Amino acid sequence: MHRPRLEFPEVLVMEILSKLPVRSLTRFNCVCKYWCSSFQTPHFISKHHHNNLKNNNLNLLLIRCDGNNFQPYFSHLSNQKDKQYIVKQKIHLPFFKSATPSVHGACDGLLCLQESSTDKAAIWNPSTREFRILPPSSIQCPPYFSSIQEGRWNLVEVSFRHAAFGFDSKTDDYKVIRFVALTFINSEDEHHFESQVELYSFRSDSWKEIPSPGYTLTHIFLGNNCVDGICYWITECPVFHDFVGPILSFDMANEKFSILSIPEFIGPFSECCFNLLAFNGSLGVITYGSKGIDLWITSEGIWTKQYRIESISGALWPLGFGKNDELFLRNIGTGEVLQFHPSTQELKKLEINTYLDNFQYDTPLLHVYVESLVRITGIQEPKEHIIRQPIRDVSNKSKCEERSA
Repeated sequence: MHRPRLEFPEVLVMEILSKLPVRSLTRFNCVCKYWCSSFQTPHFISKHHHNNLKNNNLNLLLIRCDGNNFQPYFSHLSNQKDKQYIVKQKIHLPFFKSATPSVHGACDGLLCLQESSTDKAAIWNPSTREFRILPPSSIQCPPYFSSIQEGRWNLVEVSFRHAAFGFDSKTDDYKVIRFVALTFINSEDEHHFESQVELYSFRSDSWKEIPSPGYTLTHIFLGNNCVDGICYWITECPVFHDFVGPILSFDMANEKFSILSIPEFIGPFSECCFNLLAFNGSLGVITYGSKGIDLWITSEGIWTKQYRIESISGALWPLGFGKNDELFLRNIGTGEVLQFHPSTQELKKLEINTYLDNFQYDTPLLHVYVESLVRITGIQEPKEHIIRQPIRDVSNKSKCEERSA
């Protein structure tokens, strides 16, 4: 006697599937054509992303550079049952083999990668392992400059820095903004600097030049500097270089720059270090030094201290925030990664060491993203770039093999 086949309504099936990780949904693409096509609809993609946000399903990526071969890679951190973070897998970054790229985002589960020494940039979905390589820069040498100087100046360096990645809800478009610095030199070894700005549109897959705001930016932001489609940078004071200038903002929707007053609690560079960051959907500033660590967030222009961490022994550098507002730090002296819980004031050492990444100008950073099915119609990352076996398990396996031998 055959049991009757139990069938669930398709609406309920899609609701259940929208709560699964991307890796499972990728495997289920081959179940039937209806599932495959449903996973690519805007409604399902939005539903899946909303569920991940609601359940706080955050993923932690520590971008690093191997000190042995200088190859950039991501360490995917996994939270074990004992709440101890370890390196779950190691992901090498294709297309960025000669330098460690700057990482911007995450926006709807997407990250933007930018190599500062060249115009090489890409948008990456770490959940689907899909890349979109951005087109070459559209920046041209300023015509007014070359004509005024009558050809006495030579362009010797072009760098691409201070990028930001965000979403324009007005046009339903992802955009990348970056500042291009041009360095000229003449026969008398005199230098002249020009700054230009270009904006990338995901929809048109092209760059366009926009007017430069005329401010000197500092590269001090932690993980992500874009909140609700508005990007932020800290500038240098044009008169006193030891002091901080105003906060520069750029609205992705109207494509206009604006200026915000610098918070009163930020003093000179010599007194403390600080970073801009996106924290729980708000613009934040984290200050740190010998006196401790403070986190401030702003709402409608009013800055409020979120919490304070009293002075911690050792020189610690903030890496970023995790799932439950825990702060990840790096011991500069030993290279160890530590985890600080604001609620318990507990500081825990993790089984992660960044000693090989201990370069003066290359500090690891932590990036947090939510899994997403957003399609970027790019190319698939080669599987050989992903080492999925946990590093700790590999070492344990080797020890077991040695004992059995």
